[in-house]
Amino acid sequence: MLNHIWAAMLLAGFIYGVLTGKLQGMTDSMLQASGDAVDLSITLLGVIAFWCGIMEIAQEAGLVKILSRKMKPVIHFLFPDVPENHRALDSISMNFIANVLGLGWAATPAGLEAMEGLAELEDEKRIRTNGNSIKKVEKKHGKQEASNEMCTFLVLNISSLQLLPVNIIAYRIRYGSEVPAAVVGPAVLATSVSTAAAVIFCRFMNRKKN
Repeated sequence: MLNHIWAAMLLAGFIYGVLTGKLQGMTDSMLQASGDAVDLSITLLGVIAFWCGIMEIAQEAGLVKILSRKMKPVIHFLFPDVPENHRALDSISMNFIANVLGLGWAATPAGLEAMEGLAELEDEKRIRTNGNSIKKVEKKHGKQEASNEMCTFLVLNISSLQLLPVNIIAYRIRYGSEVPAAVVGPAVLATSVSTAAAVIFCRFMNRKKN
């Protein structure tokens, strides 16, 4: 779907450039934008390498485990049906910590691991309740219904609270902002509201589904 949308936008821009006689200007803009994209990618690559290194150091030093233990009451409130020592909880905590720090690229691997763990937990619940019949049907048709926990994690991941929007700050530095960190306050406020709305929505929908 996205491929079709982008193709339509490019085609519309090309037709507009031909009809208005601005094809040369459009070509120059495309080349300049391509160069800017490469420069920005190199800038972000350095930022990504730095913060991913910080996360690795924090993980090796045990800081992530300490933060995960501190987050247990919140995680248990959001995911009450996940067993206390289930492996998905560590991945969920890691994902939340990375998102709070604005490290979306570092949050992605942990998010995928969390989804895998929640999917396995849902499979175990269904097998205990219904035997292998549902699992065989899902394997045959290639479909699996998302559990409450999986939906909750996805919604919270999208609405994630951010205390330090590293990506936006890097963009602002790259394009010459005099105060790159000025966006921190608005970002914290906006993501706080979105996260609160996500929590309320998830609790309401889980209760309604149950």
